Amino acid sequence: MQRVAAFALCLWGVLCGVIAQAHAAFPEVQDDRGGRLRLAAPATRIISISPHLTEIAFAAGVGARLIAVSEYSDYPPEALRLPRVGDGARVDIERILTLKPDLVLAWKSGNQAGDIARLERLGIPVWVSEPSRLTDIARLLRDVALLAGDAAAGERAASEFEQALMHLRRRSRKDSHAPAYVRGQDSPRVLRVFYEIWHQPLLTVNGAHMISDVITLCGGQNIFADAPVLTPAVSLEAVLAARPDIVLGGGSANGEGDFLRRWSRMSSAALRAIPARYISPDGIQRQSPRILDGVRAMCAHLDRR
Repeated sequence: MQRVAAFALCLWGVLCGVIAQAHAAFPEVQDDRGGRLRLAAPATRIISISPHLTEIAFAAGVGARLIAVSEYSDYPPEALRLPRVGDGARVDIERILTLKPDLVLAWKSGNQAGDIARLERLGIPVWVSEPSRLTDIARLLRDVALLAGDAAAGERAASEFEQALMHLRRRSRKDSHAPAYVRGQDSPRVLRVFYEIWHQPLLTVNGAHMISDVITLCGGQNIFADAPVLTPAVSLEAVLAARPDIVLGGGSANGEGDFLRRWSRMSSAALRAIPARYISPDGIQRQSPRILDGVRAMCAHLDRR
């Protein structure tokens, strides 16, 4: 009897050791709030409440684990078939609870802090991101894949993105004489860029935004880099006072034609004289691997300037 009890105790110890080892083997992942998230097991039921994180999950090779997404998650096409759980203004908490996710992917500046806090109070693990530099994309790919238990897929996607970004950086440095300076000046001057992310109100980006990082990579200077908020509202007078050499963006619900017409019909002759060039919002305003399309478009516009 004593031997049976000893064997059972030994077996229990081994089992506890295996469980502890398995738990320790699943790593902690830090989010952009500075906290660390450790799941009990790889996430298999993931909800994304931001379109760029939907794209990140698919690009990282774990899109099949998404069970719901936010509104405007329209890429890749597979995302269109998933249920919707609200948008940046309001997340449908009750809908999320009925879906029983084991992980929610959120955007710090794009989702309501109250929604994130409520999900966490209800016991749902939330990983919050706030990418601000192009290099952050690779980190997001690795972290989301790691949380889903497929670090290898995330590493492949991240490495592919890093190689493409490195190629664009090298090309930009090689061609820096073209986009980086205003032609016809007695001395070199970096192109001053105004980037429009929306038209009413007129919104732009400060230096902490990823689009500002794109402007820098392409040899330009963001004229509102020193603004105190991430996406400040500015007046046309402030734009003119900042002396941009070029206007870039896609801040219009009606696409390229509307964007170009608005800038060509400004009441101020000085504003009309500033060249305006369109960049598709989806190619540059989502912090996912697709932003490489925006980098190429941005650099091409500054090169032609």
